[in-house]
Amino acid sequence: MDEVTKKLFAAACAARGNAHAPYSNFPVGAALVAGGKVYRGCNVENAAYPQGLCAEAAAIAAMVAGGATRIEAMVVVGDGDCVPCGGCLQKISEFADAEMPLTVATPEGKMRRLRLRDFLPLPFAKQTEADGAC
Repeated sequence: MDEVTKKLFAAACAARGNAHAPYSNFPVGAALVAGGKVYRGCNVENAAYPQGLCAEAAAIAAMVAGGATRIEAMVVVGDGDCVPCGGCLQKISEFADAEMPLTVATPEGKMRRLRLRDFLPLPFAKQTEADGAC
């Protein structure tokens, strides 16, 4: 495991410890690096489902609030095979290129590292007049 992934894994595990998941009992933590700085987030559930917040979205919001706009790498930690949902993958793609390394891990350190494109091969993208409409 490279040093960036190691640092992000530790930050995602720490964020996961702060998760508010009383309904699913499935805490998730996420950490990303942007501009050399680590941003983290955890899932925050709400009784008014689906008004909660996924860990990935929380980390992205922290990044944007911190003034950064490009995700260089991300780690998501949850039990089992915790893969970001489609909505979060789309949110990640707004701030990362298709080759960005995205690692999913368990708290015990079992990891799977792929590229964003492996999880979301055809993201929605900002359309320009030159692109035409769908």
